[in-house]
Amino acid sequence: MSNVLNETVDQTSSDRPVAVVLEIGLVVASAAMILWVGTRWVSSGPIGGQMVIWVAYVAMVALIWAGLRRRGQGWSDLGLSFGKPSGVAVRRAAWQSVVVLVGAVAAFAIGSVIGANLFGLPEQADLSRYNPLRGNLPLLLAALPAVWLASSVGEEIVFRGFLIHRIAGIGGDTRAARRLAVVVSAVLFGLAHYAWGPIGIVQTTCMGLALGVAFLLVGKNLWVTILTHVYMDTMLLVPLYLAPVPSGG
Repeated sequence: MSNVLNETVDQTSSDRPVAVVLEIGLVVASAAMILWVGTRWVSSGPIGGQMVIWVAYVAMVALIWAGLRRRGQGWSDLGLSFGKPSGVAVRRAAWQSVVVLVGAVAAFAIGSVIGANLFGLPEQADLSRYNPLRGNLPLLLAALPAVWLASSVGEEIVFRGFLIHRIAGIGGDTRAARRLAVVVSAVLFGLAHYAWGPIGIVQTTCMGLALGVAFLLVGKNLWVTILTHVYMDTMLLVPLYLAPVPSGG
């Protein structure tokens, strides 16, 4: 009986607003520290940079998992179920992810317009650090799974599954709290892409809003937004592989 009471006390204390804010701060701070140290000690090329990002997301996911365990919960409480799905569920998630993709791409385009109006048209992005990926099929086949794990899975767990659940929970999971959670998670998602510049932050913030709204509309099924994110990351990497190799490069 005492064990049950202790678990109840732990879960209640873990869900208090101050505890939730501290948990969010710890998760975000761990990634910020890893990125800060990594960018100074690791090569800035596509492989080194992706490794730093991968380590940062592993650290955040590990802390999120620790928080779930403390509450006596599992990944399903963040919308990530691992049970054997039915054929109907798989087909539903597949077509929902395609619909969400259209919405996310449209939101990204809207963000491009907003960003251009706020900051002016950007100079052509310097993609020279991705030159090793051009025409390099083995590197592409190695990069895709790494990006899917770090960005597609990692970002969705952190920004949709974790942040939206925790921030909405602070406000009692009301409609207003969920809306605020979507906005805050989208802003943090945009800031996480600071390396893309001011317009990139606006673009990814708008995309984060679309993904957050979609996450709620599909019943908080994180697999749907993960699939959408896989499509988008693939659409970013494959053109870099197909781009002509610069002369002398």
